[in-house]
Amino acid sequence: MKPREIARTAVQPNEKEFVLALDPELFWFRGHFAIQPLLPGVAQLDWVMHYAITELAPGFRFLSIQNVKFQSPLLPGNIVTLAIRWLPEKQMLTFSYHRHDGDERHSASSGKIKLCR
Repeated sequence: MKPREIARTAVQPNEKEFVLALDPELFWFRGHFAIQPLLPGVAQLDWVMHYAITELAPGFRFLSIQNVKFQSPLLPGNIVTLAIRWLPEKQMLTFSYHRHDGDERHSASSGKIKLCR
């Protein structure tokens, strides 16, 4: 189950941003965790791969995670921007999630994913 997409922007030919609404009803929030639901890292990576292979790197698939850093939790009701950049010469994706807080954006997570054909 994917988040509700509010907007998308082509920043450069190999870079896109997606503004996403993390609706509280998303499957990923169920049971993760009871007191304070938060978006699991595996969901964040799943969404990166979904947008990457449909929008930036069709025909490629996941090979490995080069690094990932989770800095701040993503909670039900948050609005986030997912920025993905495709580096075809390295077959590498870089990504970052930023949580919106009014006019400010706060880093939530980032990383690099290696792809292959």
